Amino acid sequence: MKSPNLRIAIVRLSALGDIVNTAVVLQIIHQHYPDAEIDWFVEEAFAPILQNHPLLHEVIPVPLKRLKNTKRFTLLKEMIHTLKSRKRYDHIIDAQGLLKSAIIASFLPGKIHGFDRKSAREAIASWFYSTTSSIPYEISVIRRNVMVITEALNIPYSDALIEQKVPVFDSSTASHENKIALVIGASWKSKCYPKEHFATLCDLLPYPCHLVWGSASEYDDAVWIQEHSKNAIVTPKMSLKELVDFIANCTLTIGNDTGPTHIAWAMNRPSITLFGPTNERMIYPTPTNIGIKSPSHVDIFHINRNDFSICDINPHLIATKAKEIL
Repeated sequence: MKSPNLRIAIVRLSALGDIVNTAVVLQIIHQHYPDAEIDWFVEEAFAPILQNHPLLHEVIPVPLKRLKNTKRFTLLKEMIHTLKSRKRYDHIIDAQGLLKSAIIASFLPGKIHGFDRKSAREAIASWFYSTTSSIPYEISVIRRNVMVITEALNIPYSDALIEQKVPVFDSSTASHENKIALVIGASWKSKCYPKEHFATLCDLLPYPCHLVWGSASEYDDAVWIQEHSKNAIVTPKMSLKELVDFIANCTLTIGNDTGPTHIAWAMNRPSITLFGPTNERMIYPTPTNIGIKSPSHVDIFHINRNDFSICDINPHLIATKAKEIL
């Protein structure tokens, strides 16, 4: 029997890693509702990673950051008009659980599903939802993302939905060169493994290490690492699409808890994620996708951004784990 042609809106605005770790739901939805039309509402800076995705009907950029920076009332009016003028949705799912994502979802025509008060990152967000899911905050963020959406759509959840995924994004290039990507930046300084340790790590690894960077300060660190290692190469600046292609063709990715590192898991490529103030809850571990955590304790409800214990992870330990995976 033909499945209903559902119209589904996913609201997951930011950040890059959260978007990457949510996009696996697209193939899960289409397995159960092949004719579903899925629209994704995303912060405009991250829209390119979703653009032209074969399982998405439309990607709608939301200019929240630009609105915050410019404070233009006309831009606010335009954004609200765009949201309200959408054709009615059968399901609107706020997969982020923040006040800002709940407000964006509330402008869309249709009933909203999201996390309940105890599950949402910001409890106030649950006020905007018609129906809610109770999903423990402490479990893997990838499980949470999948569970809130599958529950909204009456799709039976099992870990196999995640474990049997195909690559989440298209990759247009193929390379057989053995190379390792090192993702040296992150949104917080305390999530960044020291450049000195990265330089040491490069010289311990068997394949050329390509340093992935995304800002001027990260580029400076990449140049420093290249100058202090015989096995490090600074990559050119890449678009999000180029970044996906690059990571998809690396033998291994090692990096901080940030979006580019998570792309490796999304593309079914090996990875090692380094954790200091955060922990393995941010990934979905597999035999070839592992985390290495510093000795510090993490309270996921009160993240300590001044926890610089990632500096205590020994480069030799990372190299040993990398060689085991390779």
